Amino acid sequence: MERFVVTSPPARNRSKTALYVTPLDRVTEFGGELHEDGGKLFCTSCNVVLNHVRKSAISDHLKSKTHTKRKAEFEEQNVRKKQRPLTASLQCNSTAQTEKISVIQDFVKMCLEANIPLEKADHPAVRAFLSRHVKNGGSIPKSDQLRRAYLPDGYENENQLLNSQDC
Repeated sequence: MERFVVTSPPARNRSKTALYVTPLDRVTEFGGELHEDGGKLFCTSCNVVLNHVRKSAISDHLKSKTHTKRKAEFEEQNVRKKQRPLTASLQCNSTAQTEKISVIQDFVKMCLEANIPLEKADHPAVRAFLSRHVKNGGSIPKSDQLRRAYLPDGYENENQLLNSQDC
């Protein structure tokens, strides 16, 4: 009897998502209302991340009342602000960041050359002087971080200078 039992074929568990569609493909498909950055698809006027895999999610967002309202506000402001992913923002080095690093490295070099212990940077009077009279002086970290992060760099730079002068 078991030979005559009819079983149904296994159901295909396929999703209806486009597997090989990139956010850039969706940008070209939907025009200037969307932009891509860091592998993510953004709505330019709403500043929200959209699911680039499902076309219906994008078209539903573009037809929504909130999108049309924000798009009208966006066109009135006539300012193009594009949201960026956090990783891209963190990789950006501004002039203030490079100045900060330069000030810290110069401070460590000065302390080493003048034979001043780095612990003196933790004293409240030194902190007050640096923040008041030195540009970016308030950004100089405590002595433990100076030792960990900036002292090895200064040591390597001085070694390279000494080695180049010996030749």
